[in-house]
Amino acid sequence: MKILCVSDFVDPLVYNSRVKEVFPDIDLILCAGDLPMDYIDFIVTVFNKPTYFIFGNHNLKEFHHYHKSAKLETHQEFSKYGEITHGHGATYIGFKTERNYNLCYTDPVTNKKTPLLIAGASGSSKYNKGLNQYTDFQMKLRLVKMIPKLLLNKLKYGRYLDIFLTHATPIKIHDKEDPCHIGFPCYNWFIKKFKPTYMVHGHIHLYDLREERIGKYDETTIVNAYAHCIINLPEENKNTTDEK
Repeated sequence: MKILCVSDFVDPLVYNSRVKEVFPDIDLILCAGDLPMDYIDFIVTVFNKPTYFIFGNHNLKEFHHYHKSAKLETHQEFSKYGEITHGHGATYIGFKTERNYNLCYTDPVTNKKTPLLIAGASGSSKYNKGLNQYTDFQMKLRLVKMIPKLLLNKLKYGRYLDIFLTHATPIKIHDKEDPCHIGFPCYNWFIKKFKPTYMVHGHIHLYDLREERIGKYDETTIVNAYAHCIINLPEENKNTTDEK
């Protein structure tokens, strides 16, 4: 399964009419936050493949459509909207888990065809009074609510999770020391407990090609999706993850 990961930057390599020539055979797209919704709409339209997204701490004009309790800076409440799961042709996976039966692949451990198991978490660490920011305790409470479905995954498929899609990072992995970009300790706990093959995040901009994009924590490969990155599931070898 070939996966295109994007975040934080409208990449000219992706946002062009010949993108399918540049990125052929894509099976799935993951959008890790801080992207305009019309960019996600373009990706869905051009590739016509399953696309999952979460919100970051910017580009939140449509956040209230997915979280009815949210308020914009105007303090206007959007109570007339309920929580929705799809927008612009993409599936919102923030604070949710999902099994995608249309993206079956052969599990390398059991050798059985199984659905893609994905979970996501929106937002960043709290650094001001902005929207979609959380303390570590607040974020952990949201992760805990996903545990029942993860346990069912383990019982049914022998594993909890394949991909954990977030905007922010775990602490001490790809993060920065400033309050905005520091990682969540609860993500480290979540990874050790539920062992996704990949954690795909955004938030940390890569201005220097020497900066680390791929990391490892416990049994999980941590991928910074800034601009774009290609990964494969299952992981085929140590060089599975690459860039165009």
